[in-house]
Amino acid sequence: MSKKFWEELPQGSVVLEAGSSAEFKTGGWRSMRPKWIEENCIQCLFCWMYCPDMSVKVNAEGKREEFDFDFCKGCGICALECPGKKGNKAIVMEEEGK
Repeated sequence: MSKKFWEELPQGSVVLEAGSSAEFKTGGWRSMRPKWIEENCIQCLFCWMYCPDMSVKVNAEGKREEFDFDFCKGCGICALECPGKKGNKAIVMEEEGK
């Protein structure tokens, strides 16, 4: 898909073709990024359930994997919902680029 200038985009929230959201990698919007601390993870999958961008990946065995940073916007919902292990969060937010 080629890039378009804003003048070439259709007005309003119009989806012109099915599956087109996979082409728009929105991770570049981030100022904060989630960091997964695997040893604190209890595999509750709250992060997967609450992520609005489907950026939390789960493998075939139902275990959480790393983030898909192509689509993660850095909203922090995953870190907020993470119960962690013994009070230690498995997901913390850090400044992008660190």
